[in-house]
Amino acid sequence: MGGGHHDLGERMKIPDYRIYKVEDVPDLVRVKNLLAQKGLKDPWLRNEVWRYCEKEWGTPKQRLQTFFFRGFKWGFAAFLATIAIETAVNAISKKRGGSGHH
Repeated sequence: MGGGHHDLGERMKIPDYRIYKVEDVPDLVRVKNLLAQKGLKDPWLRNEVWRYCEKEWGTPKQRLQTFFFRGFKWGFAAFLATIAIETAVNAISKKRGGSGHH
């Protein structure tokens, strides 16, 4: 059952978990050391390493810029189109002699 539609092939290959090492991320090494000073250990810390892969996800600054400006180009174009349409509609309604109020 399922017809094999769950096979994503090359476009979505799951990476090997062994490529993510806490020792490669200074921020996580610091967290690991702080926990060790208190006698604690986080067995799931390795699961956060992927977030620090700049090749895939960029720097925190780049991610912030992407978050805030992702749709800016299309949003600004829509804003300009709305202003142009509103101006044209108002100009047409004034030519017809509309009072502009109820």
